[in-house]
Amino acid sequence: MIIRAYQSDDLEDIKRLFYDTVHEVNAKDYSQEQLDAWAPADMSFEGWDESLLCHESAVAVLDGELVGFGDMDADGYLDRLYIHKDYQHRGIATAICEKLEGMVSSAVYCTHASITARPFFERRGYHVIKENRVCRRDAWMTNYTMEKKAAQAAVKEEKDD
Repeated sequence: MIIRAYQSDDLEDIKRLFYDTVHEVNAKDYSQEQLDAWAPADMSFEGWDESLLCHESAVAVLDGELVGFGDMDADGYLDRLYIHKDYQHRGIATAICEKLEGMVSSAVYCTHASITARPFFERRGYHVIKENRVCRRDAWMTNYTMEKKAAQAAVKEEKDD
């Protein structure tokens, strides 16, 4: 597997991966109405290329196929992290997070995690700050604001104690 920087040519693969992942992987935790609101068939990806290029963004490629992507802004906010529905539980999300967290210098990393993704982030040391009820296209759904202290911040705190 190769983890590399996002390129604009990746956007078409990312669109398919995003839609398929939301509708298949998250189906155990969200209703069809919620999935359709989160990733509608007619979704506009306007602005995605620009934001992926502005953030630290990484894609995972395995045997020539884009199997995951994620992006983090300069403040340590992990905006998107999606892994292909057929490549779950293979360490791809961990590899992308490691790459992004290594590229962004921040005392705290944060994200808004789905019900489905919450256990993954908890295993990575993120903690729930609050549970959210968000509305997308008239469908209410739950996600979690989660934070993790960066390793260098944790080491500094230990030295200060």
